[in-house]
Amino acid sequence: MNTKSKLFNKDFFILWQGQFVSQLGDQAFAIAMMFWIKHQTGSASLMGLLMMLSMLPAVILGPIAGTLADHYSRKKIIVFSDLFRGVPVLFLAVIIFVFPESTQFGIVTLFIVTVFVGIINSIFNPAILASIPDIVPEEKVAAANSLSQGTRQVSLFIGQALGGFLFVLLGAPVLFLIDGISFIFSGISEIFMKIPQKLPERAATMKEQLRKFKEDTVSGLKFSWNHRGLRALFFNAGFLNFFVMPVIVLLPFYVEDYLGATPDWYGYILGAFGFGSLIGFGVAGAIKIPQDKKSAFVLGALILNSAGLAIFAFLNSPAQAMTLMVFNGMLNGFFNINLITVLQLAIPSDIRGRIFGVLMTLIHGLMPISMGLAGIVFDLVGQDIVLVYSVCGFTTLMLSIIISFDKEFRKFLSYEKEEENVAAGINSPS
Repeated sequence: MNTKSKLFNKDFFILWQGQFVSQLGDQAFAIAMMFWIKHQTGSASLMGLLMMLSMLPAVILGPIAGTLADHYSRKKIIVFSDLFRGVPVLFLAVIIFVFPESTQFGIVTLFIVTVFVGIINSIFNPAILASIPDIVPEEKVAAANSLSQGTRQVSLFIGQALGGFLFVLLGAPVLFLIDGISFIFSGISEIFMKIPQKLPERAATMKEQLRKFKEDTVSGLKFSWNHRGLRALFFNAGFLNFFVMPVIVLLPFYVEDYLGATPDWYGYILGAFGFGSLIGFGVAGAIKIPQDKKSAFVLGALILNSAGLAIFAFLNSPAQAMTLMVFNGMLNGFFNINLITVLQLAIPSDIRGRIFGVLMTLIHGLMPISMGLAGIVFDLVGQDIVLVYSVCGFTTLMLSIIISFDKEFRKFLSYEKEEENVAAGINSPS
């Protein structure tokens, strides 16, 4: 049971600062990975495949990883996940540095490390999302999400704004090294935090433990499917993400080949999105929207965000792209904080991990396919960035408008804890 009385208590501070450091390193890794692949091979298909493999473990392992977060210590999962992510990334830095001319060896190592880190991420993310409501007061959950996601965007802003510049200045091995060190630091610092958690009784035999684990994983899937608001969220977000991901995958080509800018502009443009998201997070955490108007505000932000994406392909200068990214970031941040807060408050603590695991699987289920197809389609159409971006942007806009008419989704976004729990009869699956 959560007994914290203030937002910035010791445990939340430790979790917050640890994630800030590791997320800074993560941005260095992402930029080094994409531009190293692009400069070594020039292949959009290979880049898309790599990003697809980084997402695939979360899709496959989501429900299992979520049940782990409910059955075992979330603190230990968070600590060991950071440590286990740091070691292979440090190994990758050594390989790229020692064998700079061996492109094939470097690519194979990068693929292996990316998949391994993706597996650890799939276990780590449900534990983080499930822990936040248990280490801050209930009335501060939205503010905690705003701060947590806002810090993530600050790391995006700093890491990506500097990442392209540092890639040119220092090269990929140093950026990989920074990421590995940041994970190790984060894991060590998180040893000193406490996360209150009521763990289920451990069965006497391994066979009974496995049976219980399987039953709880299935119960998480059933709960998610039977909850109409969650079901609407899964379908809507899944299809939206499918058409958003090609914009992310192909952004290095957009920056260098379409806008004619240098790699550091990739960081500046994504940094602008992070800056805008930070504003959106702040607004979402500070302003309480009347319950009867919440769904209209949140869905309005989604539609305007999609409209901004639709015109992204028709810009012709980095400055214009940065300006639009600030606007889209604000809307995206506002939408996401409201959505995450509703999910955390609507789901009981003892099943929160497995529900977020299911969420990762169903919402992200189409993303690896989208990532893999993005590079292939881009190469097949002669790397016509305007064509690919415009199709994805306008499709996203149409889907957002359709989603706004979904009654169950609107009702879910206007969630009120007491009413929902009574009306839906929410109980923890056994």
